[in-house]
Amino acid sequence: MDTQFAANFVRSPSSLREHPALVLNADFRPLSYFPLSLWPWQEAVKAAFLDRVTILAEYDHVVHSPSTAFRLPSVVVLKDYVRPAKSTAFTRFNLFLRDEFTCQYCGAQGEMTFDHVIPRARGGRTTWENVVAACSPCNLRKGSKTVKGANMSLRRPPRAPHPEHLRNVGRKFPPNHLHESWMDFLYWDAELDA
Repeated sequence: MDTQFAANFVRSPSSLREHPALVLNADFRPLSYFPLSLWPWQEAVKAAFLDRVTILAEYDHVVHSPSTAFRLPSVVVLKDYVRPAKSTAFTRFNLFLRDEFTCQYCGAQGEMTFDHVIPRARGGRTTWENVVAACSPCNLRKGSKTVKGANMSLRRPPRAPHPEHLRNVGRKFPPNHLHESWMDFLYWDAELDA
């Protein structure tokens, strides 16, 4: 998979580039895998002072206030459990994540657009069940034809993803930066290979 494209698809604020904290739910699982649930160090320190999180691991880096020194948290766990969403928002990002940033016609990866399986010109709607990720050449080739009319086929039929499915797909796209202190908390609940 083209993880470079997938990683570039997610915005990376500059405050996350230096000493981000991995945020775990109260069940010790990341709030999300892609994008990985990270807070800028300032947010993690604030949450620790407000007693909203427990610090599980720290960086060697220390920040100072006039009266105290504080090691920056690298892994925090929320004290209150945040319920995962029961439905998945229909967004361009979630659509590409469902289709694993892969064209559903030819299997190409990289720059993606989306295509209506039943074209809007023929009454097709913009729904999970009618929109797929597509590369530009396939999208242009299909145009306003049906899949059969364009002599193409879908790799898999489109359907609305369950939020847990998207979280599992997100595990396939590790971020560009994984601090060693995070490794004990990432992917521990994944099924082991036999």
